[in-house]
Amino acid sequence: MVAAAGYWSSPQSVAHLSVLVAPHCRGRRLARAVASAAVAHALDAGLLPQWRARPYPSQRVAVALGFRELGAQLSIRLGDVPLDQSR
Repeated sequence: MVAAAGYWSSPQSVAHLSVLVAPHCRGRRLARAVASAAVAHALDAGLLPQWRARPYPSQRVAVALGFRELGAQLSIRLGDVPLDQSR
């Protein structure tokens, strides 16, 4: 497997997309292909696709598929809570 995409749906009917491409296979439009299939599946399921594209290559794929930036997210870690117990 060299590329995969999927999503998890939140209670608010939002499909949070995830896309992975093997490093040695990047630059071949594989992210666009698998993400497009995941978006189509989410839309067919009546969900609103959301892509939190932080790295620039991810942003390029999102824009190529018609996504547009509508906001920003800030994550912070409070105190000395271990990462595995912060949820």
